[in-house]
Amino acid sequence: MKYLRMNNGLSIPVLGTGTNTFGKENGNFNGKITYDTKELCSAIELGYRLIDTAIYYRNEAVIGKAVKESNIDRSEFFITSKIPQDKEFSETNELVQYHVEQSLKALDLGYIDLYLIHFPLESNLENLRVWRILETFIDKGHIKSIGVSNFDENQLSYLIKHSRIKPVLNQFQSYPGKYQQSLIDFCKANDIIPQAYQSFAKLDAKTKDILIEIAKPYKKTWNQIILNYQVNEGLVVIPKSHNKQHQFENIDIFDFELTKNDRDTIKHINCD
Repeated sequence: MKYLRMNNGLSIPVLGTGTNTFGKENGNFNGKITYDTKELCSAIELGYRLIDTAIYYRNEAVIGKAVKESNIDRSEFFITSKIPQDKEFSETNELVQYHVEQSLKALDLGYIDLYLIHFPLESNLENLRVWRILETFIDKGHIKSIGVSNFDENQLSYLIKHSRIKPVLNQFQSYPGKYQQSLIDFCKANDIIPQAYQSFAKLDAKTKDILIEIAKPYKKTWNQIILNYQVNEGLVVIPKSHNKQHQFENIDIFDFELTKNDRDTIKHINCD
């Protein structure tokens, strides 16, 4: 596994797994929580250590359970969770404090490696208010790093300017045709790691055909081509699969290098 160093000196794996349907009935996002850790334990066995969850997903306890069942030292893992922007979670400082504490309790792993604001709130001032509470959890050592998710350049700029602790990471949707290159460039320029979700969830048939052709000489899948491209562009990726073979393919991306021509082709697929 490769790692990137964050602006606070700590390291993050460049590849992990999303979990928004893990531990749920029929693998359905809105399904009943079953506490089944099979798929996550499979990913851990394959070498995944970055695990991304959120309060929204309702399965933080499932992630904590899987980590404990692995019998791998806690320090080997990098656990991310997120607080929702909804008023029931963030309208007051007390609510923010309570729900972060509930995340810590549900995961039950001693600390959380990275905690994000899941979506921007109604204003930059509101984002900053929630952020300042997250900073206090850093001070206490209960959270190691803090960042944001789905923030644009304006929202991120305001937070950088007014925060005491700089965001280490911005997680946002990024895939061929919607890389959000300007946002990626902005993050890099400000020493904030860009993290992609839904790396291949919204591709059309034409895009897949292009990627399949690119993949052939490398003897890789089109999914692996995307992940390799993103990682080598300096992004962290969190593909999710319930299928062990797909989990293996998603993590098996570090043994080849795309040509410049292939990278350029991928970068300009269906550009916005």
